[in-house]
Amino acid sequence: MNLKVISRNVGTALLVSALFMFFSILVSVGSGNDSALAALIISFTITFIVGIFPFIFVRKTSAITMKDGYLIIVLSWFLSFIFGMLPYALWGGPFSVVDAWFESVSGYTTTGATILSNVEALPNSLLFWRASTHFIGGLGVVVFLLLVIPNAAPVRLRLTNMEISSLSRTGYRARTNKTVVIFSSVYLGLVALSFICYKIAGLSSLDAICHSFSVSATGGFSSRNLSIASFNSLPVTLITMVFMLLASLHFGMIFFALVTRSLKPFNNPVLKCYLTYLLGFSVIAAIVLRTNNFAATWGQAFLDGSFQMLSYASTTGFATVDNSHWPYFLSLLIMLAGTICGMAGSTTGGIKTDRVMLLFRLMVANIKESIHPNSVHEVRFGKNVVSRDDIYPHVMYIALFMFIWLVSAILSMVVGGGMEVSLMATLASLGNVGPSTGVVGTFGNYSLMPSFSKVIYTLDMFLGRVEMYPVLAVIYMGLNPEKRF
Repeated sequence: MNLKVISRNVGTALLVSALFMFFSILVSVGSGNDSALAALIISFTITFIVGIFPFIFVRKTSAITMKDGYLIIVLSWFLSFIFGMLPYALWGGPFSVVDAWFESVSGYTTTGATILSNVEALPNSLLFWRASTHFIGGLGVVVFLLLVIPNAAPVRLRLTNMEISSLSRTGYRARTNKTVVIFSSVYLGLVALSFICYKIAGLSSLDAICHSFSVSATGGFSSRNLSIASFNSLPVTLITMVFMLLASLHFGMIFFALVTRSLKPFNNPVLKCYLTYLLGFSVIAAIVLRTNNFAATWGQAFLDGSFQMLSYASTTGFATVDNSHWPYFLSLLIMLAGTICGMAGSTTGGIKTDRVMLLFRLMVANIKESIHPNSVHEVRFGKNVVSRDDIYPHVMYIALFMFIWLVSAILSMVVGGGMEVSLMATLASLGNVGPSTGVVGTFGNYSLMPSFSKVIYTLDMFLGRVEMYPVLAVIYMGLNPEKRF
């Protein structure tokens, strides 16, 4: 284990958080030195000192092993959570230590679940910091440090492969050390463009920046209690839908479409599957809402249904209506959308449409082979043949996802979370969706959940955001310290 390379790279990740804490201080000063100024100054000072410490006392090195890489990823996220909770905990208000931890983890993992019942009671600077954790987490704390590491450095190549899912790189011819630049360019472009659109639609600068950070990261933290519904604006609703959709698409696909000025990259089987199920679910939701008198007109029913389906499928969690009283069937449907989610290579959480397609195509191939034992059926993705060995890790991921969900739900029930709430809240947390159904639905919050349940949910958020394997790898290495990696 190379503590030098680990400490320097984790320090870089913390300095990113310190930078946005400094921006939050500027927001506080611009707001007339609001009540969070002292908390932010203390938080910035502590985070900056800890982050800069390795650069002063640790000699620079680029050597990195597989073990070092996984530790950098896990520690960068985990320490970002810890230092990110300082502004909340020091400010006080509704934030206990557990609640500050919950809000921090939810922000960085772009889950968007909250313990706040009155978001608008927060000072402007804390609202900005809260949205900033989405911005940092959407791009990834590790991706931020990769941006400042030289292209040719071995540490950059190794970390790129570890941080970015193999599904994200499928089908797009870009060298590994360019992948981070491609993803970052699209992400920052979405942030800038959504901010401009929100400003044109009439939002204040604070509302526009907070919602542009959230929608691009598919996070869902809003600066308003009623989320998007607070603005009561069709343009704002449509803008949000457009950017939720874009942020849930493969960033490589968007990048190459812009570079080549062609729609050819969108001729993608995963995209077609994603849009098909999204449209189908939206139509079903509209029919259910209209026939059960949850919408006055068919147009309103389709708008409400499609917004919520897209919000959950993109794992953003924004809301225009209260879903706590929706029919149970519709609640299950939106949670299904939130579990399948968008495409790999986006900022969405969940299982991803790519993996679901791989699973079903493997099932079809196996069924055909069982009928015709002497035949061999290939699994195809468009024109590409995918080997069984390449599919296996993704099938295992789905199985692991479901296993962790059930274990988490059971643990939450044991501490008094309630069966329905526990099942839905753990699924929403592991999928990084944020809001679920019922009391933790679109206009609800997690404040009344038992403290131990909140801790379980944050662990699920973390596992879902890093797609489990890095955390499990670190745990395995801890249990087997004598083995070389």
